Formats: sequence, structure tokens, C-alpha cells
Amino acid sequence: MEELLKYDGLIYSIINKYPNRFDREELYQVSMIGLVDAYNHYDQKYQTKFSSFAYYYIVGEINKYIRESSGIKVSKELVRLKKKVLEAKEMLEQKLGREPSTIEISLFLDIDDKLIDDALLATDEIENLDDEINFIHTFDNTCAELLDLRDEIDKLPYDEKQIIIARYYQELTQMETSKILGISQVQVSRKESKILQKLKEQL
Repeated sequence: MEELLKYDGLIYSIINKYPNRFDREELYQVSMIGLVDAYNHYDQKYQTKFSSFAYYYIVGEINKYIRESSGIKVSKELVRLKKKVLEAKEMLEQKLGREPSTIEISLFLDIDDKLIDDALLATDEIENLDDEINFIHTFDNTCAELLDLRDEIDKLPYDEKQIIIARYYQELTQMETSKILGISQVQVSRKESKILQKLKEQL
């Protein structure tokens, strides 16, 4: 299992996307559970790199941990109440020409105003947590692939690496790249095509 330690970079690149309110050490331990689980299920016949395969296990384990440890429990009654509150709020806004207060909504629905606050706060919290997790998952969806790409670029010969850096990191044109490297634009174009094909095959 010692070979799994070399994937620390992958783990930290994932957990660093989560807000600081989540304990980093706990997220790391949970990530290791996902990594080991991925290791136990990985088969080279999948024709994908282990880091890409493990990514989804790690993220899944982290999201599961966050949901279970959040302590947020929202009953169906509170969800239904929130729907009623929002409908009442919209009706009162049209009638009053302004946003109604919680007291006005409670009088309209004939329920305790504290119950309204509880329904809104509880459901908003769970929705925010879901949005946060979904955003992280979407934003970081290609994290493992980017790590693999960076590793492959680091393995390139110096001259090939310079072309990739100039074209895709510094966003220079082929003409600007040719002037910096002292070769023709045609040579830059040909070399770039070969390098991209090589990276594609490696990934």
C-alpha cells in the first residue's frame, strides 16, 4: 500500500477545493479510504490511468462524509412548509407591493413565526451544502486528468516543453513562438501537432 502515498498530490488537489470550514486532516483520512477502495477495484483493463479512476472514489467518499457529518436533518414537513411560505410570500408581495415580514407571513398562514424561520434556515442550509458540493464536483471534474497532463508535459524534452509552455501557458501565437525559439512558424506548427498527438496517446 506504500505506493498509494505517491498520490498525496491528487488528494490535496481535491480537498483544497473544499472550504476551510471542513477539517483538512479529516478530509485527508476520508480521501485515503476512497483511494484504497479505488485500488481494490482498479483493473488495468479499464484502459484509464489509476489517478483518473481514483478521483471519483475520493470525491465520492468526501461528499458522503460531509453529508453524514453535517448533522443537517430536514423533515418532509419542513420542506412542505417552506413551499407554503414561499407561495405566501409571493402572494403578499403582490398585495403589499413590498417584501412581507416574517410576522406578516405567519399571520397569513396562521402558524408560529419561529417555525417559519426554522423551515427556511434548515432547508436553505441543506440546499447550500448540496450546491457547494455540486459546484466543487463540477469545477474539479477534470482534476485527475490535469495532473496526468502536467506529469506528461514534465516528461517532454526541453525544446518540446518550451513550445507547449509558449503556446498554451503564455498563450503566444505560432509566429511569436517561432521568434522566441529561433525556428520557423512551419516548424512550430509541425512540432506542436506531433507533441499534442504524443500527449494524447500518453493520456
